[in-house]
Amino acid sequence: MSKKSFIRGTAILTCTGFISRIIGFFYRIFLSHTIGAQGLGLYQLVLPVQNIASAITGSGIQTALSRLIASRLALGKRSEAQNCFLLGTASAFLFSAAVSALIYRNSLFVASELLKTPETATLIRILALSFPLNTVHTCINSYYFAKKNTVIPSGLQLLEQIVRVGSSCLIYLILVSKNVEVTAVIAAGGALASEVAVSLSGMLLIGTVFTESGFSLKDIRNPAGELREIFGMSLPLTLNRLLITLLGSMEMVLIPQQLMAYGLDQQAALGLYGTLTGMALPLILFPSAVTNSASVLLMPSVAEMQALGYRRRIRHVTGQSLKACILLGSFCFLGFFFFGPFLGRFLFHSPEAGTYIRTLAFICPFLYMNTALTGILHGLGKNGVCLIHSASGILLRILFVVFAIPVSGIRGYMYGILFSELLLSILHLTVLYRYE
Repeated sequence: MSKKSFIRGTAILTCTGFISRIIGFFYRIFLSHTIGAQGLGLYQLVLPVQNIASAITGSGIQTALSRLIASRLALGKRSEAQNCFLLGTASAFLFSAAVSALIYRNSLFVASELLKTPETATLIRILALSFPLNTVHTCINSYYFAKKNTVIPSGLQLLEQIVRVGSSCLIYLILVSKNVEVTAVIAAGGALASEVAVSLSGMLLIGTVFTESGFSLKDIRNPAGELREIFGMSLPLTLNRLLITLLGSMEMVLIPQQLMAYGLDQQAALGLYGTLTGMALPLILFPSAVTNSASVLLMPSVAEMQALGYRRRIRHVTGQSLKACILLGSFCFLGFFFFGPFLGRFLFHSPEAGTYIRTLAFICPFLYMNTALTGILHGLGKNGVCLIHSASGILLRILFVVFAIPVSGIRGYMYGILFSELLLSILHLTVLYRYE
């Protein structure tokens, strides 16, 4: 990918990311005012279930399809690229539908036994319906990323946010008009509606592309061989992603339980958890739209440079990325540290959120740098290394959850986030320093 294409693609993804996050912020403010910190906490509690399902059904297949489609397009084999997309998407959809049905039927067990919060059963059932749709959306994005096309994925991302917010507001108005209690169901309903809209829109767009190219199902040859190649590549990626997601989900589920061990009741623990994960952390993550966009495009760019033997250029790109991320992180640290309390009160009407924002400001330089470094390492083919590093960071946070929260409360967890990001930076930089 040329420098001009990289900058253009990053700019498109970054602008979309910023707009999407701005919409998301107003959405968070809306939710904090309508369902409160406790409602946010309940909704955040079920997201690990969604993340695990996504890791099983979508994360590995997306990377595998993107790589395989890109290689076929590079060789001028457009028909084979389309075969790969259709076979991978269809099989991933069927698998995700089975996972969705399993979780839907066992939602009460998951809520009561795994999350220890029976009230989340309804939210789990609603979100389970979105799993197959999310998988289709993910596969469609992989096709366009393989073609170095960031416009369509960006447009779908914006559509997803707009429909999510609009649907949640509509459900809220309906509930209020009928004098029904407003709960976290409005957030889950909005998430489901957004996946319906995005998956249908994506299928219409890509269907038009395939029709115009004259593609026919009769062109699919050797489907068994194609599927073996797709799943041969996606399986290890899925297992890696699943391990990280399981560890992250364990961390999220443990936090409210350990807050109760600190001495809080369930409602107070969920409220505190919702304030941190639903208000403070999204604000800290807001500027990462830049580094996330760069990371998406750094991976194929670095892989291309490695294949061509441009080691010096890889080192140059790594150095420039580090400088840019550290500069962004330092600027954001100063902003969040000095204005965190004001932002907490102004945006969320929560002094607690302001305190958390100021404390979390210290992670900004490391957090943004790690996003770019992860993209570079994936581009170098060091997926196993990234897995070990990520697992190490999450395990460190889990140790803080288990041992620090019962002593220091939620502040102990925030210290865990800081030290885990610092550890991740050290591990990533050590590997890149040794790269020859």
